Amino acid sequence: MKILPRSMEEAQEQEAVELLERRASRLREQAETTVEEAVHWIAEFPLGEERYALSLEMLRAALPLRMVTPVPLSAPHVVGVLRFQGQVLSALSLASMLGGHGWRQDPAVLLVVDRGDGELCALDCEAIPRPTTLPMSVVEAARVRAEGPVMEVFTQDRQLIHLIDLKRLFTTRSTGGRNAR
Repeated sequence: MKILPRSMEEAQEQEAVELLERRASRLREQAETTVEEAVHWIAEFPLGEERYALSLEMLRAALPLRMVTPVPLSAPHVVGVLRFQGQVLSALSLASMLGGHGWRQDPAVLLVVDRGDGELCALDCEAIPRPTTLPMSVVEAARVRAEGPVMEVFTQDRQLIHLIDLKRLFTTRSTGGRNAR
């Protein structure tokens, strides 16, 4: 520790006080101008070269794909079946359900999700999703514009995320409609 003359110590102390006061003033200004916006939590994951997401509230679990039992002669989008908390669930190919997008790598994870009607199913996925948020206003605007189950949403850093509305996805599938965006 350097021993400084008293006047230098006082000068440094005065500089520190002034610096802290400037910082406090800036923070007060930011707090006054910053308005908390409602956010929508999502589970984001890659699908091929694009980024997709589901509402985090619809996600129930992430499981290894090896738990699936194949079902012979099933529809092309059906990967198989699995047991989850005492229930037998369908394991479905998300890429196939969205109209043929291909995975960049083989799926290794199953996402157990609520289809939007209270029923659970599992969707294959390349990786465990990353939780993140989107502004609620952006999600609502995309929902109004979207015609199908996939909504295109831009993040604050201008990255495109395809937000999947599971209720619309499964309603479209059950009515026999096409799932293209």
